[in-house]
Amino acid sequence: MKRKLSSLIAAVFIGIGAFSCICQAAGMDIDKEDGEYSIQVDLEGGSGKASVTSPTILTVKDGQAYAQIQWSSSNYDYMIVDGEKYLPTNEEGMNSVFEIPVLSMDEGMPVIADTTAMGAPHEIDYTLTFYSDSIGSKSQLPQEAAKRVVAVAVVIIVGGGILNYFVNKRNRC
Repeated sequence: MKRKLSSLIAAVFIGIGAFSCICQAAGMDIDKEDGEYSIQVDLEGGSGKASVTSPTILTVKDGQAYAQIQWSSSNYDYMIVDGEKYLPTNEEGMNSVFEIPVLSMDEGMPVIADTTAMGAPHEIDYTLTFYSDSIGSKSQLPQEAAKRVVAVAVVIIVGGGILNYFVNKRNRC
Protein backbone atom coordinates (compact mmCIF):
# COMPACT_ATOMS: atom_id res chain seq x y z
CA MET A 1 0.00 0.00 0.00
CA LYS A 2 2.86 2.37 0.87
CA ARG A 3 4.46 1.75 -2.54
CA LYS A 4 1.21 2.51 -4.35
CA LEU A 5 0.74 5.70 -2.36
CA SER A 6 4.31 6.89 -2.94
CA SER A 7 3.97 6.03 -6.66
CA LEU A 8 0.74 8.02 -6.81
CA ILE A 9 2.34 11.00 -5.06
CA ALA A 10 5.33 10.83 -7.42
CA ALA A 11 3.01 10.71 -10.42
CA VAL A 12 1.11 13.75 -9.15
CA PHE A 13 4.35 15.72 -8.70
CA ILE A 14 5.58 14.64 -12.13
CA GLY A 15 2.23 15.68 -13.58
CA ILE A 16 2.44 19.05 -11.82
CA GLY A 17 6.00 19.45 -13.12
CA ALA A 18 4.89 18.62 -16.66
CA PHE A 19 1.99 21.05 -16.35
CA SER A 20 4.27 23.82 -15.13
CA CYS A 21 6.41 23.34 -18.22
CA ILE A 22 3.35 23.95 -20.38
CA CYS A 23 2.44 27.16 -18.58
CA GLN A 24 4.54 30.03 -19.87
CA ALA A 25 5.11 33.43 -18.33
CA ALA A 26 2.73 36.16 -19.38
CA GLY A 27 4.03 39.15 -21.25
CA MET A 28 3.66 42.64 -19.85
CA ASP A 29 0.32 44.41 -20.22
CA ILE A 30 0.30 46.63 -23.30
CA ASP A 31 -2.23 49.18 -24.50
CA LYS A 32 -2.65 47.73 -27.99
CA GLU A 33 -5.39 45.71 -29.64
CA ASP A 34 -4.70 42.01 -30.03
CA GLY A 35 -2.75 41.39 -33.22
CA GLU A 36 0.69 41.53 -34.76
CA TYR A 37 2.93 44.60 -34.89
CA SER A 38 6.56 45.36 -35.63
CA ILE A 39 9.01 46.51 -32.95
CA GLN A 40 12.71 47.39 -32.82
CA VAL A 41 14.78 45.15 -30.57
CA ASP A 42 18.46 45.41 -29.63
CA LEU A 43 20.62 42.53 -28.42
CA GLU A 44 23.58 42.94 -26.07
CA GLY A 45 25.86 40.33 -24.54
CA GLY A 46 27.59 37.18 -25.61
CA SER A 47 30.60 37.29 -27.89
CA GLY A 48 29.02 39.76 -30.28
CA LYS A 49 28.87 37.19 -33.09
CA ALA A 50 25.15 36.45 -32.67
CA SER A 51 22.37 38.81 -33.60
CA VAL A 52 18.57 38.87 -33.69
CA THR A 53 16.34 40.13 -36.48
CA SER A 54 15.13 43.68 -35.92
CA PRO A 55 12.50 44.90 -36.30
CA THR A 56 10.73 41.78 -35.15
CA ILE A 57 7.13 40.68 -34.72
CA LEU A 58 5.37 41.83 -31.55
CA THR A 59 2.24 39.79 -30.87
CA VAL A 60 -0.41 41.07 -28.50
CA LYS A 61 -2.61 38.33 -27.02
CA ASP A 62 -5.24 39.21 -24.44
CA GLY A 63 -3.52 42.56 -23.91
CA GLN A 64 -0.11 41.02 -23.21
CA ALA A 65 3.07 41.41 -25.28
CA TYR A 66 5.11 38.61 -26.84
CA ALA A 67 8.01 38.88 -29.28
CA GLN A 68 9.27 36.59 -32.00
CA ILE A 69 13.02 36.38 -31.58
CA GLN A 70 14.87 35.12 -34.65
CA TRP A 71 18.55 34.41 -34.07
CA SER A 72 21.25 34.67 -36.72
CA SER A 73 22.04 31.00 -36.09
CA SER A 74 20.16 27.70 -35.97
CA ASN A 75 22.28 26.55 -33.01
CA TYR A 76 20.04 27.95 -30.24
CA ASP A 77 18.03 25.14 -28.68
CA TYR A 78 16.25 27.00 -25.87
CA MET A 79 15.88 30.37 -24.19
CA ILE A 80 15.17 31.17 -20.55
CA VAL A 81 13.10 34.25 -19.76
CA ASP A 82 12.18 35.09 -16.17
CA GLY A 83 13.05 31.53 -15.09
CA GLU A 84 10.84 29.90 -17.76
CA LYS A 85 12.32 27.77 -20.55
CA TYR A 86 11.18 28.36 -24.15
CA LEU A 87 11.81 26.00 -27.04
CA PRO A 88 12.12 27.06 -30.69
CA THR A 89 8.88 27.49 -32.60
CA ASN A 90 10.53 26.24 -35.79
CA GLU A 91 11.92 22.76 -36.35
CA GLU A 92 13.90 23.50 -39.48
CA GLY A 93 15.52 26.48 -41.06
CA MET A 94 18.64 28.51 -40.94
CA ASN A 95 17.70 30.44 -37.79
CA SER A 96 16.33 29.50 -34.39
CA VAL A 97 13.03 31.28 -33.69
CA PHE A 98 11.37 31.68 -30.28
CA GLU A 99 8.19 33.35 -29.05
CA ILE A 100 8.92 34.86 -25.65
CA PRO A 101 7.06 37.23 -23.35
CA VAL A 102 8.11 40.86 -23.39
CA LEU A 103 8.55 41.76 -19.73
CA SER A 104 9.65 45.38 -20.14
CA MET A 105 9.91 48.14 -22.72
CA ASP A 106 12.66 50.72 -23.15
CA GLU A 107 14.97 49.00 -20.67
CA GLY A 108 17.13 45.90 -20.80
CA MET A 109 15.40 42.56 -20.31
CA PRO A 110 17.80 39.77 -19.28
CA VAL A 111 17.48 36.44 -21.11
CA ILE A 112 19.57 33.32 -21.38
CA ALA A 113 20.03 31.48 -24.66
CA ASP A 114 21.59 28.05 -24.95
CA THR A 115 23.79 27.48 -27.98
CA THR A 116 25.30 24.26 -29.29
CA ALA A 117 27.57 26.08 -31.77
CA MET A 118 30.68 25.48 -29.67
CA GLY A 119 30.28 21.70 -29.50
CA ALA A 120 29.02 21.35 -25.96
CA PRO A 121 25.90 23.37 -25.06
CA HIS A 122 26.56 26.75 -23.41
CA GLU A 123 24.06 29.06 -21.73
CA ILE A 124 24.87 32.65 -22.62
CA ASP A 125 23.50 35.75 -20.88
CA TYR A 126 22.00 38.38 -23.18
CA THR A 127 19.95 41.52 -22.78
CA LEU A 128 17.08 42.37 -25.13
CA THR A 129 15.73 45.92 -25.29
CA PHE A 130 12.36 46.53 -26.93
CA TYR A 131 11.55 50.12 -27.92
CA SER A 132 7.93 51.15 -27.33
CA ASP A 133 8.16 54.20 -29.61
CA SER A 134 9.03 51.90 -32.54
CA ILE A 135 5.84 49.82 -32.40
CA GLY A 136 4.21 49.99 -35.80
CA SER A 137 2.34 48.08 -38.42
CA LYS A 138 3.50 44.56 -39.22
CA SER A 139 3.77 45.72 -42.83
CA GLN A 140 6.88 47.69 -41.82
CA LEU A 141 8.83 44.47 -41.41
CA PRO A 142 11.35 43.76 -44.18
CA GLN A 143 9.90 40.26 -44.55
CA GLU A 144 6.45 41.72 -45.25
CA ALA A 145 7.87 44.19 -47.77
CA ALA A 146 9.61 41.31 -49.56
CA LYS A 147 6.29 39.44 -49.77
CA ARG A 148 4.67 42.50 -51.36
CA VAL A 149 7.50 42.80 -53.91
CA VAL A 150 7.12 39.12 -54.86
CA ALA A 151 3.33 39.51 -55.17
CA VAL A 152 3.72 42.56 -57.46
CA ALA A 153 6.33 40.72 -59.55
CA VAL A 154 3.98 37.75 -59.98
CA VAL A 155 1.14 40.05 -61.07
CA ILE A 156 3.42 41.78 -63.60
CA ILE A 157 4.71 38.47 -64.99
CA VAL A 158 1.23 36.94 -65.28
CA GLY A 159 -0.21 40.17 -66.73
CA GLY A 160 2.65 40.36 -69.22
CA GLY A 161 2.10 36.75 -70.23
CA ILE A 162 -1.61 37.34 -70.82
CA LEU A 163 -0.92 40.52 -72.79
CA ASN A 164 1.72 38.72 -74.84
CA TYR A 165 -0.75 35.93 -75.62
CA PHE A 166 -3.37 38.36 -76.97
CA VAL A 167 -0.82 40.39 -78.94
CA ASN A 168 0.55 37.24 -80.58
CA LYS A 169 -2.98 35.97 -81.26
CA ARG A 170 -3.91 39.30 -82.89
CA ASN A 171 -0.75 39.32 -85.02
CA ARG A 172 -1.49 35.81 -86.33
CA CYS A 173 -4.90 36.85 -87.67
